[in-house]
Amino acid sequence: MKKPIYPCLWFDGQANEAAVFYCSVFKEAKITAENPMVTTFEVKGQKFMCLNGGPMFKFNEAVSFVVDCETQEEIDYYWNRLTEGGEESQCGWLKDKFGVSWQIVPTVLEQLLSDPDKSQRVVEAFMKMKKFDIETLVNA
Repeated sequence: MKKPIYPCLWFDGQANEAAVFYCSVFKEAKITAENPMVTTFEVKGQKFMCLNGGPMFKFNEAVSFVVDCETQEEIDYYWNRLTEGGEESQCGWLKDKFGVSWQIVPTVLEQLLSDPDKSQRVVEAFMKMKKFDIETLVNA
């Protein structure tokens, strides 16, 4: 069954390049259609559209994609790949080379923040981080 809602990302002539890049970063990803105006791709069954819409709109942090990571190895992989040509930010946030914002987040973070005895220390620890370090968070 098709998923009725999927994001459309607006690019200035880089739609296909972006889709190819994202498919190289994420496992189980594939280009599903391409023409001069639109390239669509899927990551683990989630459809995305990349549109060559022109220069009038730019990405900002108001919308970001969250990547849940089970291990530090996963965090390191996605962080390194998505910051290639992009920029690091704080608290697990980054912008890729196209200006799209991402949050690379350990899945254990939700559990750590739910622990009333630990949550404040966890927040204090991750506020000092760019890329999340699971061991530091767990030991906070």
